[in-house]
Amino acid sequence: MQIARETLLRSYRSMRTIRDFEERLHVEFATGEIPGFVHLYCGEEASGVGVCANLTDLDTIASTHRGHGHCIAKGVEVAGMMAEIYGRQTGVCRGKGGSMHIADLSRGMLGANGIVGGGPPLICGAALSHKTLKNGAVAVAFYGDGASNEGTTLESLNLASVWRLPAVFVLEDNGYGEATGSSYACAGSQKARAEGFGMPYMECDGTDFFAVHQAAGEAIAHARAGNGPVMLHVHLARWYGHFEGDAMTYRAAGEVAAARADHDCLTIFRTRVTEAGLLEGTELDDIDSAVRDEIESAVIAAKQAPLPEAADLLADVYVRY
Repeated sequence: MQIARETLLRSYRSMRTIRDFEERLHVEFATGEIPGFVHLYCGEEASGVGVCANLTDLDTIASTHRGHGHCIAKGVEVAGMMAEIYGRQTGVCRGKGGSMHIADLSRGMLGANGIVGGGPPLICGAALSHKTLKNGAVAVAFYGDGASNEGTTLESLNLASVWRLPAVFVLEDNGYGEATGSSYACAGSQKARAEGFGMPYMECDGTDFFAVHQAAGEAIAHARAGNGPVMLHVHLARWYGHFEGDAMTYRAAGEVAAARADHDCLTIFRTRVTEAGLLEGTELDDIDSAVRDEIESAVIAAKQAPLPEAADLLADVYVRY
């Protein structure tokens, strides 16, 4: 599949932005200035970006507690995200959502979610809306191997098939549901689960942007054409703990180092596009520099922004139609 040059540049920038955003949060969280919990997406960038590169502004996604990467991949503004994570009024949710509840409906981002398996039911609703309105849009649920065992997820797979919804269920399998290996906790196979609900199953290497982009493109096209839902199983690895502060004593010695050295999706992308003459290394260097400046500006602005006040407590609690 030939990918347009503009798409390659935009995709690299999205992956680089996610990486630098998360690496900076890793540093900033240690200062104690960020409230709540933070779950980092480093190492998984090609999955979110590879999927979302196939989506339109009208398409919708639902995320997980590890949602920063999905937000950025769907186009949520970086400065607003950083301010939200710092709990500031200038955040995309006015400082009330924080890391695990970032949402931007204007971008089709229905929200990160602190509930494991909370996204798939939301996507069934969004997909039903798209189908009813006949707007040609699709809904995508990102969820992990831990969430694949939740009743909400299994019910959603069933409902999406019964209603033949334009939905894609992207299982980001990083090998661990918190600290429990998916090889232990997930009975049977994910393929058999998909087949049990009568939906096509696809899988790909989540460290290869091109593999994800192609597989997601096929899955999304299938759903968009009215052929019903698809499960896309993406295999990848997270570089940090389940949450910031996780000592990762459950992981083998050298496991993370090997992932960083041999399975870095940004390094793989850069090698592929430069060796094929699709992009110049200097172009990617310029993106790296621009992203560093963007992240630095976002952190400075977030720290200087005001906190919500008591008068903001009841604002936006109820929707008025």
